Amino acid sequence: MVKKYKKVAVGGTFDKFHKGHKRLLEEAFIHGEEVIIGVTSTSFAGKNAKIDSCNTRMSNLHEFLETRYHHNFHVVRLEDSYGPTISEKEYDAIVVSKETEQGAITINNIRNERKLPLLDILVIEMVSAEDGRPISSTRIRKGEIDIMGNLID
Repeated sequence: MVKKYKKVAVGGTFDKFHKGHKRLLEEAFIHGEEVIIGVTSTSFAGKNAKIDSCNTRMSNLHEFLETRYHHNFHVVRLEDSYGPTISEKEYDAIVVSKETEQGAITINNIRNERKLPLLDILVIEMVSAEDGRPISSTRIRKGEIDIMGNLID
């Protein structure tokens, strides 16, 4: 299958790696030959002890990705909201959820100011839990749902 984009970006905290994260990554790999996944650093994500360390989150991603997508990805640490997307010309697209779409628009505004080609913004819907509300790491940490979106009694 011919991919539409050579280099696609996706980013996030990826804490409590869940079904919504998987959907976001799957979309990136559907469209991109190479996918760069930015993971917020521990310091950037906040000193919240409830969030797994950046190394743990990156390791979880590698475990998931290596069995499915082999070597056409790179996982990078993010120290800010934009990472390499605002400085590297080679990116073609960015995959975001409805919740993070504004960040992609900001990235394109910065790229425009820097005379870099704008990214195509691919927006996916949030993945819903069993109760119809979005799956999120926060809800998982609170014990409301599991990583698949099933309600916890």
